[in-house]
Amino acid sequence: MYQLDYPWLLLLLPLPVLIWWLLPPYREETASVRLPFFQEVAEATGLIPAQGAVIPKTNWLEKLLAPICWALLVAALALPQYVDPPIEKLQPARDLLLALDLSQSMDTRDFKSPSGDLISRADAVRTVVTDFVRMRAQDRIGVIVFGDAPYPAAPFTLDHGTVELMIANVVPGMAGPRTALGDAIGLAIKMFADSKAPERVLVVLTDGNDTASKMPTDRAAEIAKQNGIRIHAVGIGNPDASGEDRLDTTVLQKIAQTTSGQYFFGQDQDELAQIYATLDRITPSNAKTLSWRPRQELFQYPLGAALGLLIAYHFAMWLVTVVRRSRQGVVAS
Repeated sequence: MYQLDYPWLLLLLPLPVLIWWLLPPYREETASVRLPFFQEVAEATGLIPAQGAVIPKTNWLEKLLAPICWALLVAALALPQYVDPPIEKLQPARDLLLALDLSQSMDTRDFKSPSGDLISRADAVRTVVTDFVRMRAQDRIGVIVFGDAPYPAAPFTLDHGTVELMIANVVPGMAGPRTALGDAIGLAIKMFADSKAPERVLVVLTDGNDTASKMPTDRAAEIAKQNGIRIHAVGIGNPDASGEDRLDTTVLQKIAQTTSGQYFFGQDQDELAQIYATLDRITPSNAKTLSWRPRQELFQYPLGAALGLLIAYHFAMWLVTVVRRSRQGVVAS
């Protein structure tokens, strides 16, 4: 669509008419013939002498072009624009961080697939978490993997294809055999530090208790709460095991409770899929819509037309003058 950025400037269109009506006509002084005893003649006739002046006459072409050029100049001042159709962009309103336990115990084959086969915990997690990422199209997603220490696998991004690729390539034990849950939450807090999203959610998945962290899990949860980070904890290990392989459900429940999140426990791939479906439901996708309409400035067209008419007029007058002089020269000869 076409529009004027300053349409109120069109009020200037009648300005020349007002000037013509309110101000006296422009007069030009011209040379005159000196008359001997002019002062005496003027006194004898009772006239008061004044300076000689004439009002310049305009031709029909000037009367036609003047209002056209003025209208074009006013149109250029009003900044005509062509406004393109709006371009809409969705801005994520949530940053979602996935923290995946890759301790050696994640290689344990005790998870049942939908077909009934036993698969490793890591294979079950890869499948379910990848499907979860695909459901979160409007969120920026990042990934942390942790074992002996936490490592950022993918920064916050809308390129979910890259996130899925990173998840597909994780291997149990690649971050060490033990579990550093508290340090993983600490790394998540650092990654969220530069986030400007209104909502920040951390989903932690682990199958063992914390045996390698330098930061206590309860302290990490308190700091996360102070930074407005909600933590959902997912446990998939064995609560009845002993030592490092035992899933500490009490710690996970406390982490979730401290940060106003929820705790879930899954025993097979179907339950794990239901857990992530629940997480998708309790963290509904939302995004801010940004709209922008590109504009093309068109003031140069009326301005160029006005200048073109003025140049053409002066060229025509110059041409007429040249022709007249040439004819006068022919007649004189």
